[in-house]
Amino acid sequence: MLPDLAEALQQRRQEGLYRFRPVLEGPQSPHVAIDGRDFLAFCSNDYLGLANHPALIEAVAEGARRYGVGSGASHLISGHSRAHHELEEALAEFVGLPRALLFSTGYMANMAVVTALVGREDAIFADRLNHASLNDAALLSRARFIRYPHLDLATLEKQLKTTQARRRLIITDAVFSMDGDRASVAELLALCQRFGAWLLLDDAHGFGVLGEQGKGSLYNLQEVERNIPHLIYMATLGKAAGVSGAFVAAQAPMIETLIQYSRTYGYTTAAAPLLAHTLLTSLQLISQDIWRRKRLVQLIEQLRQKLQSLPWQLLLSDTPIQPLLVGESREAVRLDQALRERGIWVPAIRPPTVPQGMARLRISLSAAHTGKDVDQLSAVLHDLVGC
Repeated sequence: MLPDLAEALQQRRQEGLYRFRPVLEGPQSPHVAIDGRDFLAFCSNDYLGLANHPALIEAVAEGARRYGVGSGASHLISGHSRAHHELEEALAEFVGLPRALLFSTGYMANMAVVTALVGREDAIFADRLNHASLNDAALLSRARFIRYPHLDLATLEKQLKTTQARRRLIITDAVFSMDGDRASVAELLALCQRFGAWLLLDDAHGFGVLGEQGKGSLYNLQEVERNIPHLIYMATLGKAAGVSGAFVAAQAPMIETLIQYSRTYGYTTAAAPLLAHTLLTSLQLISQDIWRRKRLVQLIEQLRQKLQSLPWQLLLSDTPIQPLLVGESREAVRLDQALRERGIWVPAIRPPTVPQGMARLRISLSAAHTGKDVDQLSAVLHDLVGC
């Protein structure tokens, strides 16, 4: 078996798909040390620049003093601390839904919702560019897995009309992690109401970034839309929130169903309560530091203006995710390496993360970046044209 594995790994190298783990020497920041070298980095999902915020560092220390380090058990045994409980209540209030439930990761949260809700007699309808966690959850559920072209709600409507499934679940990213574009939440909810379907909305890259006070992709919905029973909202807490974990928010019967039936909730040790304690401070910063989202808007506009003349297409996005479409994997890796040689870290994203022929540089902006940082990236990319 080992020679077979070695051969497969060599094939992956030849296709330009081999992955390496860079070793970060310190905290997340636009300026980092990786594998002993200094870089200007555009690769983190720390969109608001909170991952190394002094208030969060102090909150971690206070949480450790109050709750210790480990939770010691699952939420259903003795691992559900006061910190977890208070954070769930705060998150539900923040996004305007009745209840919230904490998970250790967004992957586990998506797995919990999908597998607890649907099975063999049911159907899942999924955007073709959904995150891998949504796709894997759909496969594990054993429900019929029906995909529709990216953002094509006309096709989705036709699929919903013809299904005979007992339960119907639409799953989609709110902000797509590799393209940076957005799903039409209001239109999706309207379809759910028409066809009696659930909507699982993965707002991993919108929570903290979009909407007034960073309340995410639900903010612009009317209150009646937010509170329809069809909506299940998931967001992660390790990106804009700067810490770790995820949560699901929904109506009370849905949350109780997840507590009773989701295996990734009941059969794992609860996350450290000190993280939940820290996230209460993070929520305050997200809400109060309006300047962070304003700076992101300015940086996005600056970057798009600076890069519009490049031969590579900058995909349409008004979020911190700014993908520069290269095409072939080897060319994306070549640009990645050329940027590193010049002290800039921008990851090459290749299949299977994105479709064949759609390899790209995924530029991630943070409120901790400066206009000077963006200018430096732009200058180097222009220098690489034709190299």
